[in-house]
Amino acid sequence: MNSSFLERKFSLTKRGTNARTEFLAGLTTFMTMSYILIVNPTMLGKAGMDQGGVFTATIISSVIAMLFMGLYANFPFALSAGMGLNAFFTFSIVIGMGHDWSYALTAVFLEGIIFIFLSIFKVREALFKAIPLQLKNAVSVGIGLFIAMIGATNSGIIVANESTFLALGNLVSKEVLVTFFSLLIMGILSAKKVKGALLYGIIGGTVLGLILGVTHLPSQGILSLPPSLKPVAFKLHWDNIFTLDMFSVMFTFLFVDIFDTLGTITGVATKANMLDEKGNLPGIGKALLSDAIGTVVGALLGTSTITTFVESASGVTDGGRTGLTSLSVAFFFFLSLFLFPLFSIVPSQATAAALIIVGLFMMSPIKNIDLDDYTESLPAFLTIIMMPFAYSIAEGISIGMISYVFLKVTTGKYKDVSPVMYILAIVFIVRYIRMF
Repeated sequence: MNSSFLERKFSLTKRGTNARTEFLAGLTTFMTMSYILIVNPTMLGKAGMDQGGVFTATIISSVIAMLFMGLYANFPFALSAGMGLNAFFTFSIVIGMGHDWSYALTAVFLEGIIFIFLSIFKVREALFKAIPLQLKNAVSVGIGLFIAMIGATNSGIIVANESTFLALGNLVSKEVLVTFFSLLIMGILSAKKVKGALLYGIIGGTVLGLILGVTHLPSQGILSLPPSLKPVAFKLHWDNIFTLDMFSVMFTFLFVDIFDTLGTITGVATKANMLDEKGNLPGIGKALLSDAIGTVVGALLGTSTITTFVESASGVTDGGRTGLTSLSVAFFFFLSLFLFPLFSIVPSQATAAALIIVGLFMMSPIKNIDLDDYTESLPAFLTIIMMPFAYSIAEGISIGMISYVFLKVTTGKYKDVSPVMYILAIVFIVRYIRMF
């Protein structure tokens, strides 16, 4: 593609990047989030869906969402089926409430339609602007801890324990050695400011994984035709949609997706220095609309909610700054339709190392939090710790906002709080009351 066209379309020089950097950043992001191509079909398969169909649906809907994110919004954010939301889909709606998976897909579809309207009328953008700058910085740090914890548990460094909840795993196991080896490569190359450090670490970890037997070369070759969408596509369930159950399911999807997406975009944009002097992200409405379109397409094709991935931070860390990064991720997702046996050899322990080091990189905004003003620092602190402890970006934001409003009002600083923040705090409080 002509370099002058890329420059005009993506403003590469203005954002301090180039096509090669964007391509490598996209590859790094893909490698750190490619686990979703294994996890999501497995997760929705437990709900009775055809895993092959979900695999194809996940890829196609992710690619469409990232085409919008890259060409329309021009942001380096990658999108795919959201973790947590797919668990809610399977274990709460289908297994817990006893609904058919097509019912759950219908709830996702309706949520996406509402999202599109909220994005067009800039309601979600208003929510983003309403978040105080200190909380935005805290969100970045909290996401860093959250994804570092995911990396540590995926690698086996941290394991579940009945008495202490969490404990050290077997640090001399083959799996953990792969993670440490990948992390060492990433750390050395990052210290030397080598572009693509995370990618090289993932590749190094994969090679070691092959040597140690943690992963294996595919026996059926590297090429395969994509599984059919027919078993899962266009299977929406229109009976009983005007019920309290459907409203409750749809609202939960809506709530979690709104604040997971806002939190992720906030954190990644903060790390990429994309926020303006007021702490806002110019053009965020386009990014949110891309997210909403992906959700609608995903529901139609047969997968759970499409959302912006926190792993986008890995590509941003490697220098990704424009929509060309998102397009690069989309390219590798498309390739995986036909080369999935090859991509599947990358062990989760290698990608876990990338999540751990990105957690470190995303800690930097903590220096911008005013720790001496407890009406700012305590809500920020609660936002940070609740994300990993509650295993939810959305819950971290909820607790942070409630405490922010409460402290500002009770200390006489109520003028620091925007009207939207008051409304959100009330909504969150009511939600918690209804939950318990």
